Amino acid sequence: MAKEERQSADPPTPAAGRRWGMVIDLDRCTGCQACVVACHAENNVPVVGEAEAAYGRSMHWIRIERYWEGEYPRIKARFMPILCQQCTEAPCEPVCPVFATYHSEEGLNAQIYNRCIGTRYCGSACPYKVRVFNWFDPQFPELLAEQLNPDVTVRSRGVIEKCTFCVQRIRRGEEAALAEGRPVVDGEIQPACVQTCPSEALVFGDFNDHDSRVSQLARSRRSFRLLDQLGTAPAVIYLKGGETNV
Repeated sequence: MAKEERQSADPPTPAAGRRWGMVIDLDRCTGCQACVVACHAENNVPVVGEAEAAYGRSMHWIRIERYWEGEYPRIKARFMPILCQQCTEAPCEPVCPVFATYHSEEGLNAQIYNRCIGTRYCGSACPYKVRVFNWFDPQFPELLAEQLNPDVTVRSRGVIEKCTFCVQRIRRGEEAALAEGRPVVDGEIQPACVQTCPSEALVFGDFNDHDSRVSQLARSRRSFRLLDQLGTAPAVIYLKGGETNV
């Protein structure tokens, strides 16, 4: 009898509708940080500079964590993109006193910036530390200000910011498909980080579509969720690096 394959992470499946999610192949990630730059450009995220970053006030919505495998001299650097995990059971949601963070019908952990009063309770409750606090009004160089994305608001100081899976791109793709009287095609909606990744380590799609690429990758034996023991059921699933079998 063939040995039964065990799955490390099954895609989250709400009752109905779409469940947007992402799969990140750690074997493909080179740590180039193209996704970080793309996120800044797409979502009007300011660069705070070295001095403020030294105080822990960096504004990246996605960061690249580096870790090491093996022992010297046979040691290899590995990279892991960390962004909002869009948890199904998000610990950031129940602690917000003004309901600035909530769960959308499509499984996104949404953030209402003009409702946030900056208590930072959600940042304290997030075990992945992917929420950033905007300490100052954003400053953009004169020429760079002409390149800001008009589809994304420029947040004022005193609010929590985080990855949204580029929700403006999701809405644009859904509205275009609706206007054309067709379903959303797998792969036509891509957040900025997914579109920019040169090694195609990031894949985005609908987990509720059993045939979508993200659903197929999530069923891999290499799949796992970050801090899965916490029971947050993230919509970001990683594929272990250093393995060839899927």
